[in-house]
Amino acid sequence: MEFSEYQITGIPETVYYIPEFLTPAEEDAILKKVYGAPKPKWTCLSNRRLQQYGGAPHEKGMFPEEIPSWLQFVINKVHGLSAFDEKKPNHVLVNEYLPGQGIMPHTDGPLFYPIISTVSCGSHTVLEFLENNDNRNKICEVLVEPRSLIVVKNDMYTKHLHCIRERKTDNINSCVNWKNNTSNSMNNKELARGVRVSLTIRHVPKVIKAKFII
Repeated sequence: MEFSEYQITGIPETVYYIPEFLTPAEEDAILKKVYGAPKPKWTCLSNRRLQQYGGAPHEKGMFPEEIPSWLQFVINKVHGLSAFDEKKPNHVLVNEYLPGQGIMPHTDGPLFYPIISTVSCGSHTVLEFLENNDNRNKICEVLVEPRSLIVVKNDMYTKHLHCIRERKTDNINSCVNWKNNTSNSMNNKELARGVRVSLTIRHVPKVIKAKFII
């Protein structure tokens, strides 16, 4: 199936959703690498913890760091879809979400090429899109399954907000893609969250090239 055929229709442009993007074995290998990382690799925030690979994005430019092979494998798999146009992803943010944790409405901003891709491991979540104004009316909700890939670009990246609500269960009746869901739990439309690890894969255009003085 062509990548364009995974576009979610009936909502502003553009969101692509691919269920079972990873195999269970690939998911398991990724989780082992994430939790096998040394403790200093984790950054603890008030509502979640994370790891960063590829460098620290900055408005003046990112000093690139080598991305480990287990993450490069996922980057190559995403890049193989031409999801980033002609760009190749060079930055990965690994977030851990415990049940009840989420992230406030936001945009990813100008430090990144205006495409975001996220691979999920461990548990589902629901990604909510909102109007970027004082009212913040809900545009839609997308069910994000374990082992899936979601790609956001165009107006959904630049003009609208996205967030994950802080809750332990999700009613997925209103999710725009739930009828296409492949999970056996679809018979139960109230889903309990487990521990989710997300790999947010992006392209940072401004990279600083190191200069060596001999």
